[in-house]
Amino acid sequence: MKFPQNNIIDTWLTENGNPEIAKFVKKNLAIATKVNTILKERGIKKITFAKMLGKKPSEITKILSGSHNITLKTITKMEVALHINLINIEPIVEHKYVYLGLIKGDNIKNAIKDSTTTYYEQSETKYA
Repeated sequence: MKFPQNNIIDTWLTENGNPEIAKFVKKNLAIATKVNTILKERGIKKITFAKMLGKKPSEITKILSGSHNITLKTITKMEVALHINLINIEPIVEHKYVYLGLIKGDNIKNAIKDSTTTYYEQSETKYA
């Protein structure tokens, strides 16, 4: 997302050069832009959206301008109200299987695709 030229935020970021703040502002603007687009597509007015979130219309104007610090709580309220995800966090993928053996060949993907599934069951040994 590109800031308009001579924008006070852009000027401040250029002068201070803080990458954390720059990233924060870009994400904040991206969320505001996405919400604005959805509201426009669905024909939802700002005052209606304010009622949906239990907020004042002036606060919604600030949020949708991208200049207001949007809290995680407010983002969650917007997600619930609009039935969307504004923040997507990749799930942690846990590996279900571990192969302890040798895969022949130089193409690992084909070798995995051609492999067979086996199940190992450890039998219990009972001692008298």
